[in-house]
Amino acid sequence: MPNYDYVCETCGHRFEVFQSMNDAKLQDCPLESCSGKVKRLLGTGAGLLFKGAGFYQTDYRSSSYQAGAKSDSAASKPAESSTPAAPAAAPAPAPSKSSE
Repeated sequence: MPNYDYVCETCGHRFEVFQSMNDAKLQDCPLESCSGKVKRLLGTGAGLLFKGAGFYQTDYRSSSYQAGAKSDSAASKPAESSTPAAPAAAPAPAPSKSSE
């Protein structure tokens, strides 16, 4: 059930009412001191939020497009070498002092 916004045409009181779409529109201001007519305002409604996979245009692309996208992303990654890295050279021994 949606919320509807109303405004009183006499006193300017704005209020919101939670009512079914099948309910009749309100006609009188709910304030006791005012007996003016109310007008239902047009709202923009709630915005839709799509979260998660499956809601974007690229998720429904053809299989050939998806294969091309995978190859492009694989080509942009740096290649890992298959040969093991050479061990680092051992540091040279320090010269020893000779005794005279």
